[in-house]
Amino acid sequence: MGTGIFPSSKKQSLSGAAAEQLAQDFLQSKGLKFVAKNFRTRRGEIDLIMLDNGILVFVEVRYRSSVNFGSAEESITAKKCLRLSSAAQAYMQREGLTEKVSARFDAVAISPDKSYRQSTSQYCINWIQNILQ
Repeated sequence: MGTGIFPSSKKQSLSGAAAEQLAQDFLQSKGLKFVAKNFRTRRGEIDLIMLDNGILVFVEVRYRSSVNFGSAEESITAKKCLRLSSAAQAYMQREGLTEKVSARFDAVAISPDKSYRQSTSQYCINWIQNILQ
């Protein structure tokens, strides 16, 4: 698990793709290896697929520019977790990995770090491992 302030050259309000790239960069800085991104199926979508010491990690990236409507962590609902799990099953079946590899589900929650002035590009990143335990 990890949290931290992560510098970025991105503007204050991130697009979905920029938030996913920031999360990917953060996870790679923690030693995870990139496998794929934006895997889509009619069952759901997986933002990032990473490898952590032989464990396949399906990552949900959540970004909130403010907490007015809840935090990034709070936006991870049971319904979202079900869709993530279904999409992961589809990915593992497609790749022939269902019997060959262990997997886990993580989330990366990103929000602007309010301790920095608004003009900076610092983000608070909360990496939550095993969200489906």
